Amino acid sequence: MSSEISAANGNGNCLGWAARDASGVLSPYKFNRRNVQADDVSIKITHCGVCYAEVVWPRNKHGDATYPMVPGHEIVGIVQEVGPNVHRFKVGDHVGVGTYTNSCRDCEYCNDGQEVYCDKGAVFTYNRFDYNGTITHGGFSTFTVVHERYCFKIPEDDYPLASAAPLLCAGITVYAPMMDHKMNQPGKSLGVIGLGGLGHMAVKFGKALGLQVTVFSTSMSKKDEALTLLGADNFVISSNRDQMKALAKSLDFIIDTASGDHPFDEYMSLLKTAGVLVLVGAPSEIKLSPISLIMGKRSITGSATGGTKQIQEMINFCAAHKIYPNIEVVPIQYVNEAIERLINKDVKYRFVVDIENSLK
Repeated sequence: MSSEISAANGNGNCLGWAARDASGVLSPYKFNRRNVQADDVSIKITHCGVCYAEVVWPRNKHGDATYPMVPGHEIVGIVQEVGPNVHRFKVGDHVGVGTYTNSCRDCEYCNDGQEVYCDKGAVFTYNRFDYNGTITHGGFSTFTVVHERYCFKIPEDDYPLASAAPLLCAGITVYAPMMDHKMNQPGKSLGVIGLGGLGHMAVKFGKALGLQVTVFSTSMSKKDEALTLLGADNFVISSNRDQMKALAKSLDFIIDTASGDHPFDEYMSLLKTAGVLVLVGAPSEIKLSPISLIMGKRSITGSATGGTKQIQEMINFCAAHKIYPNIEVVPIQYVNEAIERLINKDVKYRFVVDIENSLK
């Protein structure tokens, strides 16, 4: 079913930027959002972050693309209409929408507020068929309509909407596993592999939680950023064997944000007994010796974004501790260049598209 047909029963035109084919190039595209239902919130989008998903899905890296495709899943904006059953939000509220906009709402994970792990599969914010058969379209558009369960309050007085956008994917992707593995205890030691959109948020969360934070990178150019700009306690060049050996059995937890292929045994040796390495990046394969796990009772695990409870908790935590992503705000007309720069790691540390002032 094409997105034009699936959206045919909407209540008016929505202007977005869409990919038409696997080139991933985005250009203006008009489509229809659904009518506001009883439990829905209609949101005028002001900003949307640019995630690496905007490389993967528009360019059909997973072979599951449906075109035209409107990307963007770090969405923030202002409520412009609510359905009659909505009581958590009112017109004028600042809100955010993350990486998924629906789930079965009946399985054990949905009932526990972990909708991202829904047994029937969370419906992603774009490039997915919703339960009603329509194709979801993302935040590179003027407005969206979402069930209130998947909307999150953003404090209006002290948290800028542009800064809030990256929290909805980059922020929660590192916050969730830190909470799941009890890395909210001051004095614990955290390792962060990679210093991009996700990694820089992991450092910020780690310092706010009172952790000892070590950043691992392949580039010496990241050292000043890690130590001075972000406040990490230690910086290690991962290819330097002496630096790596000096940290043997010293870390409680490692967040691996790197998507490029890299060795794992060296990092596992840095974990204390029963330490955990969590993957939030997506290398093409994982290779390690079983001994790296067995002898130190260590484990390697993965984590997606987070459930609705954790997302709201994280937003509140960022507001309370004045944690803001480092962003570069760009107009929608620059989004293709921004994506190319993202591929080339030429951003510190997250692009945010100014939808409100440039998409007209």
